[in-house]
Amino acid sequence: MDAVFQILSTAIQLYSYALIGYILMSWFPGARESSIGQFLARICEPFLEPFRKIIPPLGMIDISPLVAILVLNFASMGLRELYFMLLTI
Repeated sequence: MDAVFQILSTAIQLYSYALIGYILMSWFPGARESSIGQFLARICEPFLEPFRKIIPPLGMIDISPLVAILVLNFASMGLRELYFMLLTI
């Protein structure tokens, strides 16, 4: 059980880092067209798409990735709480 929790927790953390990297790539011209940018787009865009449909951009600023990272953090906290609840049973 501990190994499953560690794997899921690490996967959520790595995905958060991938989202941050993808967001930072938007600041550099042509960075998203690189092979790393295309890879991050393939793994990040499916998760970001629902947030972009719900949250409109504020002028030139898209805040939906920030909300997506918050959702991942809440999921990580929920997973941690569920793990501790299962340990006390």
